Amino acid sequence: MSNVINKSNNFFREFIPYIIVIVVILLIRMFVITPVRVNGSSMMDTLHNNDYMILNEISYKFNGIKRFDIVVIKNNDDYLIKRVIGLPGEKIKYADNKLYVNGKYVEEDFSHARTDDIEEIQIPSGEYYVLGDNRVDSIDSRIIGTISLNRVKGTTRFTIYPFDRFGVKE
Repeated sequence: MSNVINKSNNFFREFIPYIIVIVVILLIRMFVITPVRVNGSSMMDTLHNNDYMILNEISYKFNGIKRFDIVVIKNNDDYLIKRVIGLPGEKIKYADNKLYVNGKYVEEDFSHARTDDIEEIQIPSGEYYVLGDNRVDSIDSRIIGTISLNRVKGTTRFTIYPFDRFGVKE
């Protein structure tokens, strides 16, 4: 009988590290990083329909959200992928396809479709103004309004599939 107990103890000791690794991976998958699929053309040319990306659900909570971050937001029952253009408390506007923040021109160093003029908007505290890079075909803050932090599900920058698009997207 003691031989059986020793064998079972050895079995558990041998497999405990594997069980711990599996549990840690599951916890990371559930709470830290999650795959997310781009649905539609609203972020073209940066992101393409059916790109798979890694959603980081934690780092923005410590590092904050910065201008031009790509975020996943909850909008009713949908999830949208958009780019942060305006931060809490700022005044933004577009004139002649140029972004102005608090009256100063800010260069956008990513590819995007022409942006129609947007009258100056005061972004409320705790809210963000988001746009798709394909400004002609995007449901974004121009339609759904500013986005509160509790609607942000995470940030994303890394495409994992298709493999020919693998890597960081800015």
